[in-house]
Amino acid sequence: MLLMAFDSTQQALRAEMLLEYADIENDMCPTPKEITAGCALSLEFPDEALEEVREIVRTENVEIRGIFHKKDGKYVTME
Repeated sequence: MLLMAFDSTQQALRAEMLLEYADIENDMCPTPKEITAGCALSLEFPDEALEEVREIVRTENVEIRGIFHKKDGKYVTME
């Protein structure tokens, strides 16, 4: 699973709605402490949906802090 972090709750909720509309499995979760973000909410989504999620974020102008994956137990940015 990948993790998308946000600077605002409004953008997190908007992204959740857009991913659900696109039938992309996602799960709202607390933002891990090691990721500095202005919002306490993040979205997890499957690795295989990455390109579609990036396209949605770009075309819908969703403001994100970044997309992260876990490497050696720590979150690393992909953006």
